[in-house]
Amino acid sequence: MKIAMIASEVSPFAKTGGLADVIGTLSVALERLGHEIYVVAPAYRCVLQGNFPLRDTSLKLSVTLADRQQEATVLQGAIGGVAVYLLRADPYFDREFLYGTAQGDYPDNAERFVFFSRAALEWLRHQPADIVHCHDWQTALAIVYLKTQAARYVETAAAKTVFTIHNLGFQGIFPQQDWHLLNLDAALLAPQLLEFYGNINFLKGGILLADKITTVSPSYAQEIMTPAQGFGLDGVVRQRAGDLVGILNGVDYSQWGPWTDPFIPYHYGENSLPVKDDCKRSLRRIFGLPEQSEAPLIAMISRLTSQKGFDLVEGIFDSLMQRNVQVVLLGSGEARYEQFFRGAATRYADRVGVRIGFDEPLAHRIEAGADLFLMPSLYEPCGLNQMFSLKYGTIPIVRAVGGLKDTVQQCDTETETGTGFVFEPYEPQELLDAIDRSLKVFHDKKAWTALQRRAMAMDFSWERSAKLYANLYRQLLNRGEMRGV
Repeated sequence: MKIAMIASEVSPFAKTGGLADVIGTLSVALERLGHEIYVVAPAYRCVLQGNFPLRDTSLKLSVTLADRQQEATVLQGAIGGVAVYLLRADPYFDREFLYGTAQGDYPDNAERFVFFSRAALEWLRHQPADIVHCHDWQTALAIVYLKTQAARYVETAAAKTVFTIHNLGFQGIFPQQDWHLLNLDAALLAPQLLEFYGNINFLKGGILLADKITTVSPSYAQEIMTPAQGFGLDGVVRQRAGDLVGILNGVDYSQWGPWTDPFIPYHYGENSLPVKDDCKRSLRRIFGLPEQSEAPLIAMISRLTSQKGFDLVEGIFDSLMQRNVQVVLLGSGEARYEQFFRGAATRYADRVGVRIGFDEPLAHRIEAGADLFLMPSLYEPCGLNQMFSLKYGTIPIVRAVGGLKDTVQQCDTETETGTGFVFEPYEPQELLDAIDRSLKVFHDKKAWTALQRRAMAMDFSWERSAKLYANLYRQLLNRGEMRGV
């Protein structure tokens, strides 16, 4: 099959989170299954200034926005055998950040991603595909245009469309005065289509008009049909329930595996677990924490937002510090949480290490050196760190939501089952109780080693998930309709 991935970010070219990792790794996994994949993404400043081998295709694309024309040029890069087409339009993408600054989103984000969606479809006229797979609100309009303006995109109008929701909390909601930028029939600005409480909702259009919708874990597919996690679109998602599939994100173990990880000081596997203690000593030195052999090291790597459960962490922190534990955190986000953790590192200088920001090598060293990994999310579409942690023998403590629920099973030492520690009610005491359960097992070395080995044996590689996507694409395509067949 010939598959076009349209996304607002793709690793290693541009990344703010898990979306970029998924696009980069899923594309390669599909290509290894024998499909022809290419990715279309914006050429941001970080792409232009990065050390990437890019070829100028010399192709110019012209896009209509309101009553004017805007142009893009096309650069070509690659991830392994996957071609990546990067659309360059400096007024929109030559900026320090992808979507906004610390002060908020860029005020012209509607225009930027209307432009990108249209430009991506103009590129598809030169590179028609059997499947057009769009991701999140930034590309949802590409599906809307394909379905409502097929005559303009006749070269690829027969393509089947898949739309993946990576996080329903981000919908691309803009005021009605931006409608003229979309160049769509006014009838589409209706409650049963793109209108949403007096605004325009890009994501809603993708959900309603795609041939199939996917989310990034089976549990999240069910959760977004509820008012609690539907963010106002649960009714719309329920309307498309028959076309909704949850496919768990995968992990690229060539990048995240303790036996080959280039960022960690010592390599180990399930049969050489004592080496993990060397990684732990090294990590303590990085954070300036004293050696305390009996104190488990609890880690967090995350955006510091309420979604990630940091209000629970804040609520139990002083009680947690009454236990014989050390804590390390790497992340950035809301000012209140950054301030809280800086203060905690000052109050408990020999127990808490904090780095505000993001540091890829340090993230790997934390996964290798920590004993426990904390993810008490309010909601979590998939999550990757819990899957990384399992492979590193760093036992996750998670809330039973979304992808966390699908990847971590409660430890039971009597039956010798489970891979981590799970709690459900979103309450500080429930989190603290889960941590206490983990500490009890930690101090039973035989049970702890058995738990680590079970965790490290889990396989969440992309191969399985890529096959599920390929099967979904095949369901949409009758073989005789495919180009070249």
